[in-house]
Amino acid sequence: MPISVDEFEKAPENALEVGEETNGEKVLNFLLKNPDKAFTRSEIMESTGVKAGSIGVTLSRLEKKGLLRHKGNYWTLAPDDKIATLSTELYGTEIANKSLGTEEEKDWLEDQ
Repeated sequence: MPISVDEFEKAPENALEVGEETNGEKVLNFLLKNPDKAFTRSEIMESTGVKAGSIGVTLSRLEKKGLLRHKGNYWTLAPDDKIATLSTELYGTEIANKSLGTEEEKDWLEDQ
C-alpha cells in the first residue's frame, strides 16, 4: 500500500518495514497511538482487525510479557520503561505534537 511522501519523511525507519503485523503488533501499535486511554477487548478488536477468537489470547500474552495491564473490562499499556522506549521510537513526535502542539520550522530555527 502506498504512503504519502509526507508520511514517509516523518516516520521512523522501523515503522516503515514491509510485512504482515502479528496480532500482538497490531494491538501494541494501536495502544501506542493512544497511550492515554484504556479500551475494552471489543474496542481493541474492532480497531485492530484482530479476530474475535484471537484477541483474548493476544491480550493475555501481552499482559504476561509485561506490556499491557487491565482492570475489569479495560486494557491499556503497562507503565514500563520498555513501553516508553518503544512509544518514543515509533511515535515520539506524533505524541509530543498532540500533547504540546506543533512547531513551525521557521520558529524553531529562529531560536537557535
